[in-house]
Amino acid sequence: MNIVSSTVVFTVDDLAGSRRFFTTHLGFREVLETPDFTWLSRDDAAADILLHQRDLELPRERIAQPVVAFAVTDLAREYARLHAEDAPITRQMWRNPWGEWLMRLTDPNGIVVELTEWIAPGGA
Repeated sequence: MNIVSSTVVFTVDDLAGSRRFFTTHLGFREVLETPDFTWLSRDDAAADILLHQRDLELPRERIAQPVVAFAVTDLAREYARLHAEDAPITRQMWRNPWGEWLMRLTDPNGIVVELTEWIAPGGA
């Protein structure tokens, strides 16, 4: 597997507050913002941060487990390899409208590992 970047995902109640904290005090900049999440990055070796808005309709005990995301090359090949190894795949590959392919595995302690590959929406 070739990991090209890393992202830590936090599920938060106050998306705007966390975004202000990381951009004001820690030098992160917004890369992408939607009503549900904000992707933050820096120009140094810091891992990217994805702030995900908690679904306020869900009870607190249903908050998402910790997530670490790795951008990889050739996600389809990695998916096939992991599937052949009977890895604990907890979300099959899917594609978001903005061109990101994703899949998820979950370790025995509930840590979610998300593997992603960015492909332009046109497929190129």
